[in-house]
Amino acid sequence: MATASARHILVDSEEECDSLKAQIEAGADFADVAKDHSKCPSGGRGGDLGSFAPGQMVKEFNDVVFNDAVGMVHGPVQTQFGYHLIEVTERTE
Repeated sequence: MATASARHILVDSEEECDSLKAQIEAGADFADVAKDHSKCPSGGRGGDLGSFAPGQMVKEFNDVVFNDAVGMVHGPVQTQFGYHLIEVTERTE
């Protein structure tokens, strides 16, 4: 069964998400940005969500984690919780 590991940053607006993504692309550390800005409790762990299987996350999140490139920052991804930046750190098929 496929599994993936990911980390994310959750914020309230698409604009904030875009701004944080630009900071990361300019060299800011993903984990530090997550600790400083994420609204999710995982922010204290640098956004680390650990390992999970398909269907354990909301559809929009699941679609990115199990289909998009590993090692890249994806987003903004809108879910019922807000806007996410998602980095897939590992995936097995």
